[in-house]
Amino acid sequence: MGFLDFGDPVTWVWVFLFIFLGILAYAGVPKLIGGALDKRSEAIRDELDEARKLREEAQSVLADYQRKAREAEEEANGIIAQAKREAESYAKEARQKLEETLDRRAKAADLKISQAEAQAINEVRAAAVDAAIKASETLITNKVKNGVSDSLIDANIDELKERLN
Repeated sequence: MGFLDFGDPVTWVWVFLFIFLGILAYAGVPKLIGGALDKRSEAIRDELDEARKLREEAQSVLADYQRKAREAEEEANGIIAQAKREAESYAKEARQKLEETLDRRAKAADLKISQAEAQAINEVRAAAVDAAIKASETLITNKVKNGVSDSLIDANIDELKERLN
């Protein structure tokens, strides 16, 4: 029983194994396997690089959208603040215009009241003058004779007109 005992089937298995490996080596199978493994590892590396690029791009897009969302929120807050300021301004302006309108109407009403008072005073004076004139005329007519009474009445009327005006 030696190393090369051709009667032993294990020896033949070893011989055929070495022959098979020799054929594979001669045919370049290890290079093909190595090349295939290299191609596969390069394809995996390329896929990983592409995945990294896509991830970085996705992070960039996400950051951009987050920035745009913050800007949009800030702009919306600015618009809301501006709208509040404008509403307060309009309300203040409306209050001021209302007060001015009420003041003008109150002044107009005071003016109308003053004019009505003045007109009433003038009408009362005119009525008093007319009553005084009639009373004077009646008194004078009863006490003075016709010729003298007309001249006295005319003189008293002229005098009353001067006093009242």
